Amino acid sequence: MKIRRDVFHALADPTRRLILGLVAIQAMTPGDIADNFDSTRQTISKHIQILTECELLNQTQAGREIYYHLNVKKLKEVGDWLEPYRRMWEGRLDAMEDLLDEMQTKKNKRKR
Repeated sequence: MKIRRDVFHALADPTRRLILGLVAIQAMTPGDIADNFDSTRQTISKHIQILTECELLNQTQAGREIYYHLNVKKLKEVGDWLEPYRRMWEGRLDAMEDLLDEMQTKKNKRKR
């Protein structure tokens, strides 16, 4: 039975986000990835498994070595899904900044 994990659950973990950052630079073996952490190789292997199940990592084999690399298409899907929310919050924060600027300007005029 293949477990289907949620991509946002995978991204919620800081170690998994760091792994994605590492393999975004270059493809790495599980051992190379694990060397960057104080965790056991088994723990890092579990993180890699979750990222692979969510399709955030792809693997290729070169001889006896397995290399993991970032699945940019999957990450773009996540980014595309988040984009409307980013725009919404950016608009709200811009409006708040404009309001604060206006309030500051009025306050400064009263002090004169």
